[in-house]
Amino acid sequence: MQSRKELRDLKRTLTKVRKSEEKIKNLSDEELSALTEQFKSRYSDGESLESLMPEAFAAICEADYRVLGKRPYDVQILAAAALHGGYLAEMNTGEGKTLSATMPLYLNALTGKSCMLVTTNEYLASRDGAEMGAVYNFMGLSCSYPDADDTKKQDDDEKRQFYSADIIYTTNGALGFDFLFDNLVKKKEDRFLCDFHYVIIDEADSVLLDSAIMPLVISGVPRVQSNLYDVCDFFVTTLVEDIDYIEEDKAVWLTPKGVKFAESFFGITNFYGKENFEINRHVTLSLRAHKLLKNKKDYVVTDKKEVELFDGATGRLMHGVKLRGGQHQAIEAKEKVEISQEYRTVASVTFQNLFMMFDKMAGMSGTLMDAKDELFETYGKHVVRIPTNRPLKRVDRKDRYFKNGHDQFWTAVDDVIRLHETGQPVLVVLNSVTDTDLFSRLLIEKNIPHNVLNASNAFWEAQIIAGAGQLNAVTVATTMAGRGTDIKLGDGVKELGGLAVIGIGRMNNSRAERQARGRAGRQGDPGFSQYYVSLEDDIVGAEDDDKLQRYIDGKKRIRKRKIKRIVNQCQKLSVESEEMNRKKSLQYDQVLQRQRDLIYATRKKLLDGASVEEEKIVEIAKENISDFVNHFDYIQSNNKNGRRRGRKKYNDKNTNNANTQQYTSILNRYILDNISYKLDAGLSKSDMQSAATVSDYLMLRVYQGLSRQRERIGDEEAYEQFVREATLKAVDDGWVELIDYLEQLKYAVAGRASAQRNVMFEYQNEAFESFLDTEKAVKCNIIRNILLSDVKIGKDGRLQVIYP
Repeated sequence: MQSRKELRDLKRTLTKVRKSEEKIKNLSDEELSALTEQFKSRYSDGESLESLMPEAFAAICEADYRVLGKRPYDVQILAAAALHGGYLAEMNTGEGKTLSATMPLYLNALTGKSCMLVTTNEYLASRDGAEMGAVYNFMGLSCSYPDADDTKKQDDDEKRQFYSADIIYTTNGALGFDFLFDNLVKKKEDRFLCDFHYVIIDEADSVLLDSAIMPLVISGVPRVQSNLYDVCDFFVTTLVEDIDYIEEDKAVWLTPKGVKFAESFFGITNFYGKENFEINRHVTLSLRAHKLLKNKKDYVVTDKKEVELFDGATGRLMHGVKLRGGQHQAIEAKEKVEISQEYRTVASVTFQNLFMMFDKMAGMSGTLMDAKDELFETYGKHVVRIPTNRPLKRVDRKDRYFKNGHDQFWTAVDDVIRLHETGQPVLVVLNSVTDTDLFSRLLIEKNIPHNVLNASNAFWEAQIIAGAGQLNAVTVATTMAGRGTDIKLGDGVKELGGLAVIGIGRMNNSRAERQARGRAGRQGDPGFSQYYVSLEDDIVGAEDDDKLQRYIDGKKRIRKRKIKRIVNQCQKLSVESEEMNRKKSLQYDQVLQRQRDLIYATRKKLLDGASVEEEKIVEIAKENISDFVNHFDYIQSNNKNGRRRGRKKYNDKNTNNANTQQYTSILNRYILDNISYKLDAGLSKSDMQSAATVSDYLMLRVYQGLSRQRERIGDEEAYEQFVREATLKAVDDGWVELIDYLEQLKYAVAGRASAQRNVMFEYQNEAFESFLDTEKAVKCNIIRNILLSDVKIGKDGRLQVIYP
């Protein structure tokens, strides 16, 4: 939250930094770089980072100048102080976020703990890491960053070296997946990730908001391929809106009539019953694929007949990324392409929860103030607006409003032609790949040379952006235009008025529009922006409204003031819907978060060599046996009651013999499945009537099994290692089962809105029940793994284990 006090505090830091610079400027290169060890020593002796900040910032400012030839402006130092303080700093495009980050990263690296700069794509991480890394190296610190030209996948040793650097530049996606993979390793020596201490998030609103709706997911073994996708896809095409289903606020669900239709179509009696979980899930997925997810807006079908996701925040295709829980396969069924293999989810995390794991988090972007309330509510972070280094000369012209897309697009084309004839460069920003293709065709009709930058040719992004500010340049782009890359003006362009930004179509939120406008007028350059808006913009959805359609067709007059009101109201609803979806995504993941923390902490202890005490193993075994004996007793009791209701004598010899054989079979089956592959004489008829006797007998078999495994291994240290690994396997198997089920459950419960149920409450209830079931399964599998595994020490001295 912006306040004068915050800026006053930042300016006091600026004054101290500038005073310290006067002393540091006269140092030799060797003396300057030697300051790093002095700062580290002072920190180790108890001096705080806040106390060191003026001198450390001054030192890195001088290093920036000597290595890069760039001395940070006052506003960059203000931003650096805000970033060190854990704020989210709003800095206009072209104000030098990259250089600002060198100061707080250097300062926090003096602690010896990890410091990261996370950005949205590998190109930026590689470019900025290579350039700024020279400064850190000059000051005696190591810096790692991705190699943009290296397509080879890093192994664990290379990743361990990467994350051991003092300062790390990486992407949000790479960090998230590395976190998940690091928590899947089976051995301590395979871990590679550093602890999470300090992070600066570049393009923070894109990462923390726009990308937050889709959790990162690692898939494991393939599922048995379902044949329900095509069947449910056909079923959904027969549904009638408002009769069989309702679409509202970017959600869709069956009406009571639609549920009855589904039950009739699939020949079932309870659509929401557990026995029909898969049918329910697949219908919901197909309904979402047809009604909520649009081709060339949410995804594209490539020339290879594959469905690839489209990142609306950056305009890039998300190669190799698939929607989870079967949603991707439902889209493929809709688009009539080959349905890809569905895989089980083995690990998942949202960006919200990932970045809240850091001890200290900060961020920067050009468009944070519009979302300051949500950022504070979700992350507890205040936004500080940093002044520009030079006065902003860009003129943001009033939006132009049209009743239909034809007038909107052709007016924009005419204006682009008029500007192009003067030589002034023009950047045309649109919402979707479809719109960029359409506008490009209109320009071709008018013989206007231009570049197109969208998800189909993102490879050329840097080159296209580099030329977008040159004389006569016309660039047509999706919302990705220039993200993270400044558009620099060519010779003679300032005199023509700088870059002109033409926005076509009201975007989903004002942040995206401000991002586009910010391409013009960087560092005090001239330029202007203007948006062309109509009732046929995607955000309005006019094709579903007969009244609006009459305005669009010209059958009914409408004032531009009313168009403005309608379009802006639709944008407001879109913003609220996006925020609600992000909150829902966070709520879903928070259900898992406590369980994830518990599981990952348990894994870490086991990997670090924590012993699993014999008493704990015995306690778990007793708990398992108690559950079995209670169920065993229940079966006996039911059989006795059944005999009484049938008026049979309880002491009938033949009946008792048959029941004794049944109980013996159940007991032996339990032993073979959980304790030992060898059976002994067992219990007598009378012993089996006593729950205590059955429990004691089974526990005796457990003790015998533990002794047998200890003797087989023959080394106490190796035996403890075996118990740890057997426990870890049981924990991992149970965790995978749980999160895979919960991924599918999200879609299955979504349809219950039609039954007037609270979807999140339903999800939380079933998730809790599933966790209790998983806890029991893990305990059973711990004992099974320990007692039934074939274990020995090989010739190389390593444990060799074949699990049951």
